[in-house]
Amino acid sequence: MSKTSDKNRDASKKQGENKVELEDFAVEFRKYKTELTEKFKNRKKWEPKDESKIISVIPGKITKIYVSEGDVVVAGKEIMVLEAMKMKNVVISEVSGLVKKINVKVGDLVSKGKVIFEFELSVD
Repeated sequence: MSKTSDKNRDASKKQGENKVELEDFAVEFRKYKTELTEKFKNRKKWEPKDESKIISVIPGKITKIYVSEGDVVVAGKEIMVLEAMKMKNVVISEVSGLVKKINVKVGDLVSKGKVIFEFELSVD
């Protein structure tokens, strides 16, 4: 690096340009400092999963629905079949509860992230 570029860099730092903000984080008990990008700062924040909803994780077509609104479902029961890329994916309930609302019907195309079922969870 030349002396003129060093002088320019020092002058810009004095004016407050190129101010770098470092964030602290730890990995396996070691502490680090890093500069976070704007893309990282503006990312969608993590949210805990809503257990009362079944959301499509892949786009596809609903080929079968085994339950109706008002049915009581136990964890581990097959509730529908979603066909994606010529593969039939059997969707199994992870929770026990009452099927409060079904937002799709057989033949519907669903996109990733669509709420398919809404449950009223039973207290065990």
